[in-house]
Amino acid sequence: MTELNEAEVERLYRRLEREAKAGGYNLNPDEEFTRDLVRGLLTNEARFGYPACPCRLSSGVREEDLDIICPCDYRDADINQFGACYCALYVSEDVLKGEKSLGSIPERRPSPEERSREAAVARGSFLPGSAPVWRCRVCGYLCARDEPPEVCPICKVNKDRFERFAPQSMPVWRCRVCGYLCARDEPPEVCPICKVKKDRFERFM
Repeated sequence: MTELNEAEVERLYRRLEREAKAGGYNLNPDEEFTRDLVRGLLTNEARFGYPACPCRLSSGVREEDLDIICPCDYRDADINQFGACYCALYVSEDVLKGEKSLGSIPERRPSPEERSREAAVARGSFLPGSAPVWRCRVCGYLCARDEPPEVCPICKVNKDRFERFAPQSMPVWRCRVCGYLCARDEPPEVCPICKVKKDRFERFM
């Protein structure tokens, strides 16, 4: 594999930084550490064809690793609970401001057997309606259409990171200001649409 071009590292770093801010997220303020993670993402992209989390062992099969393509499916839950995602590329507002320090973050990813069971349960419990409801597994964005969008309008992951939404699988949160809906364990730190904080969300379903 060819040596990474630092200009390529800088481009991806700036893109991730821009997309994080637009979506209400924060990159780790330690720029040297964060650039090392960006190098890991680029290395995995070159090696496997997709930017698997640099802190996890990839299978090399995209379909098996969809949940750990950066940003991973577990990012938001880890940020809410621990102040950072598993590899600490993304951090909470408290960590960014220095009000909270980071410790070790346990692996949230289920075993392959557990992931298969969860997928089978979800397939049997979809919402009724004229169009299927799709959920972004990374940020929780919901939309009702025949097929998921090519790119999530909130966190910018690709179409294959969407799943048919099963309403009993997790809570749906509503921003009381702009009405944005998302399905995830906790509301986001910041509404990606109107930028109000998580205490402006209410349980919708």
